[in-house]
Amino acid sequence: MLVALAVVACGKKGPPVAPERRVPAAAAELRASVESDAIVVSWRNPGRRADGSPLKDLATVKLYRREEADGAPPKPAILSWGQVVGYDEIASIRLDAPAPAVVQGDTVRWDDRRRLGFGRRYVYVVVAADRQGRASAPSARLAVSFLAAPRPPRDVTAAAADRQVTLRWTPPAALIDGAPVTGEVRYVVLRGAGAEAALAAISPEPVPGTAFTDTGLVNDTTYRYAVRAVRIELAGTARGEASLPVTATPVDTTPPSAPTALVGIPSAAGVRLAWNRSPEADVAGYAIYRATPAGGFARIAATAAASTVFVDRDVEPRVTYRYVVTALDGARAPNESPRSNEVTVTIP
Repeated sequence: MLVALAVVACGKKGPPVAPERRVPAAAAELRASVESDAIVVSWRNPGRRADGSPLKDLATVKLYRREEADGAPPKPAILSWGQVVGYDEIASIRLDAPAPAVVQGDTVRWDDRRRLGFGRRYVYVVVAADRQGRASAPSARLAVSFLAAPRPPRDVTAAAADRQVTLRWTPPAALIDGAPVTGEVRYVVLRGAGAEAALAAISPEPVPGTAFTDTGLVNDTTYRYAVRAVRIELAGTARGEASLPVTATPVDTTPPSAPTALVGIPSAAGVRLAWNRSPEADVAGYAIYRATPAGGFARIAATAAASTVFVDRDVEPRVTYRYVVTALDGARAPNESPRSNEVTVTIP
């Protein structure tokens, strides 16, 4: 009985899987950018093996680099005995302890500063390995020209207005290697909400010129800004360090429109005033002003925005008074509208 079961079990063996199909698939989406004194390389780790099955034990990724003459075709990347032939291994990143690499989800970033030379061309490839040491084929190759980045823009200023800030700056004086700036230079504007907030780019693409207006802001909120210069050449681009930060706080400087149709009804008990509200949504209240025929207007009271009626009881019989009303908005330093129409009443 036992022998029969063993024979049956042996008969159910499946076809063998070739070892090369069990290796991880190659890393993908290899990208790079020149950021000041580094080439920042990023890629997406494989989530499957070469046979299409899920890859759940990816353990290590290695980054390789070689220097090549400008204009020469990149040398083929061939994996042999755990190394990419003709390339130098510059990083071996354990995914359980990746620092100084930065890992977010399946994306890895490495800042390469290892013996780089300005004006030289570098080619990168990535190899991924599982816990058993089975290595993927090299990724697609990526060639990068290491351009000298510009120094930071100078004299950055920020001028606040209603819901906007206008930035201005002076172009960088030189490249970080001391050479004069060549090629086109554009700029990336960085912003953070709050005096100590982290800065992030707000312009989708680098902008030309030396001025930028940031609109749609929240008044009475402090914003922090910096600017980075980007050198653009046929061989590639290079982003410089950010300028020193500056801050600005947009403020509401637009007053509401004046209240209309002010009327005053006198009685022995006082003067009842009524008016039509100002249409702006940010109106926070109304100020009431009074004057005698020979005197100037003085503010005597204020109402909330919901109220368009006020009774002045501090009056004297047989005295004539003049009244106007203004609207106030909700800005930190409230803006006041022009005066309404003037009304004159005499107390009986």
